[in-house]
Amino acid sequence: MEPDHQQLVQLLPLLPVLAELGRTEHMTETAEILGVPQSTVSRAVARAAAIVGMELLVRDGRGIRLTPAAKTLLPYIEAALQDFQAGLDRVRHESDVVRGRIGVSFQHTFGEATLPLLISAFRGRYPHTVFTLRQGPRDDCLEELAAGDTDFALTAPVAPEGRGIRSWPLYREPLRAVLHYRHPLAGRSSVHLSELRQDPYVTLPAGVGLRALGEALLREAGFRPRTAFEVQETTTVRGLVSAGLGFSILPPAGPGAGTGQFLPETELGLVEVAIESDLAFRQIGIAWRDRTFEPDAVRLFREMVVSDGEELLAELVRARSGTP
Repeated sequence: MEPDHQQLVQLLPLLPVLAELGRTEHMTETAEILGVPQSTVSRAVARAAAIVGMELLVRDGRGIRLTPAAKTLLPYIEAALQDFQAGLDRVRHESDVVRGRIGVSFQHTFGEATLPLLISAFRGRYPHTVFTLRQGPRDDCLEELAAGDTDFALTAPVAPEGRGIRSWPLYREPLRAVLHYRHPLAGRSSVHLSELRQDPYVTLPAGVGLRALGEALLREAGFRPRTAFEVQETTTVRGLVSAGLGFSILPPAGPGAGTGQFLPETELGLVEVAIESDLAFRQIGIAWRDRTFEPDAVRLFREMVVSDGEELLAELVRARSGTP
């Protein structure tokens, strides 16, 4: 049966009066306990009776007596007030105690949007928490987590579970061939990586998740690339590609990235082209240590990311994948 929301809204302010009157069965005493005039109690009872549609009190000599309807309602009224008080106590308790520090290791590419979105959502709920952030390659992030230097590691691929490590997948995004805008294949909607066999390759250092994923795709295409540059982060990779110094394999830069990025009045520019492979994606996830004692701030952040992370990052995923 659907609740009558209008009726509930009208009754809610009257519940404390009805609960106290149920305990005292005395108008004057109830008014004194609540610190209101007796007329306020009388009007509250009359209004509640009108909303419920039946009498709640009857005169009994000089006193009053609860009707059977009121006696039936009273336990539910008290339970509702107790539940609401329990909720208030929990919210206040968590807001008061959640002042801890949360350590997160993350790969460089997640510092632009993914991690800030998660932190912003959490700080909106628990504004007194503090985050300690450490950027680095995937292997370093996982080593720091295992050593207890951080509480979480945000990586791609997702950390495998085992040896005290738990993980949760958040989203996946495509990997694309990043080409100079004048490359012969730049106008294609998709490419097979074997078509880039003769091109110089721009990659990231060993231990970086993107490098491992790119190498797996190139092995699938049947060749080992001719590495021209090995650089520390994706911004420089894109810069070298935009100068025509090689190709690379990266996730999308953001909305509209696949249509071309150029610097006016220069020969600098790049495009991102879909790769013809079922392996052309990366799975982003978060990992944490399985431990007996988990500080409140750490536990609450983990619970939020696991329960709400996919929804919080949904718009980012749509933008990165180019879906409307």
